[in-house]
Amino acid sequence: MKKLMYIISSATVFIACESRTYEEISDKTPVAEVVTYNKDVKPIIEANCISCHSPGGPASFQPWTSYNQVKNNIDKIIDRINRPTGDPQKMPQGGSLSPSQISIFTKWKVDGLSEN
Repeated sequence: MKKLMYIISSATVFIACESRTYEEISDKTPVAEVVTYNKDVKPIIEANCISCHSPGGPASFQPWTSYNQVKNNIDKIIDRINRPTGDPQKMPQGGSLSPSQISIFTKWKVDGLSEN
């Protein structure tokens, strides 16, 4: 009887589970606050981009180590982070920013590219 109950409870767990993609379960809540470079954008750049987009990195020809460098390239950055998975020009290489991180870049542009 114990074995039968175990099988039934296991089957219930497997049936109750569902498979959803990261995009389906991620937080897509719009960013409510004004987005600034120092508070919101810079930490994402430092965590995901700076290893390539700094002196000595493979993309050192296009550094993103300062506010002006990121601000002057915002359209290119937004384009590259929004490319579909598998696109060789998608950034960051070998990964992807979360939808909320991508929203921060877009909102920063809409909010006027404020530094502080």
